[in-house]
Amino acid sequence: MKIKEIIDALERFAPLPLQDGFDNAGLQTGLTGAEATGALLCLEVTEAVLDEAIAQGFNLVVAHHPLLFHAMKSLTGRTEVERCVMKAVCNGIAIYAAHTNLDNAPGGVNFKMAEKIGLKNVHFLQPREDGKEGGTGIIGDLKEVETETGFLHRLKKTFEAACLMHNRLRGREIRTVALCGGAGAFLIPQAEKAGADVFVTGEIKYHEFQGHDDGILLASLGHFESEQYTVELLESILREAYPQLPAKRTRVNTNPIKYL
Repeated sequence: MKIKEIIDALERFAPLPLQDGFDNAGLQTGLTGAEATGALLCLEVTEAVLDEAIAQGFNLVVAHHPLLFHAMKSLTGRTEVERCVMKAVCNGIAIYAAHTNLDNAPGGVNFKMAEKIGLKNVHFLQPREDGKEGGTGIIGDLKEVETETGFLHRLKKTFEAACLMHNRLRGREIRTVALCGGAGAFLIPQAEKAGADVFVTGEIKYHEFQGHDDGILLASLGHFESEQYTVELLESILREAYPQLPAKRTRVNTNPIKYL
């Protein structure tokens, strides 16, 4: 099959018009008319990921985060992004990113997080206003009520978080969970308005924690940790569309943050 056919399957699930205005999802490098030899799936494109694709003989890398966010004025190998572009082009590797379009799609990244947590009655926290199917963040219910500490410990274990940041515990019962993968703190007001007991995301800044101790429980997992299961989602999309396609999750840990 052609690389274009694989991209078509990804975009049927997560159409590019669903991406946010700041984003640069879609084809990053390569020719879509080439025959696909295999797809390597990752969150981030790094030199190590491309080396892995080359070693596997794969000519397609499907990532969650775009390699190219900003315009490039030179291509000298000075930065890792430049080196990745050069390596991909020189080795005939197409790079495709399914980013906020996959976040905002029905059954997308946030729904995968909800699945891992075990939520039911899941729906978009902030549905699109243009009538198109999709939205930002999700909200749903736990199968059984949990204590704050019990939920937070389970969350930390489920997402293999080295540390989990949260605001003051008040002995709340946790039943309704709102969440957004990655940097989703902008949805805290919507989560509160929707009546969520807890809001889970990848990043919450210091001042964004303030002012919520008497209200919603906030939990920050880490950006990578919150979105790590996106590669499972990408794999399931491609397996369903093209069972014969060699598609593998990267073995490279692409999390740029390390913990002591």
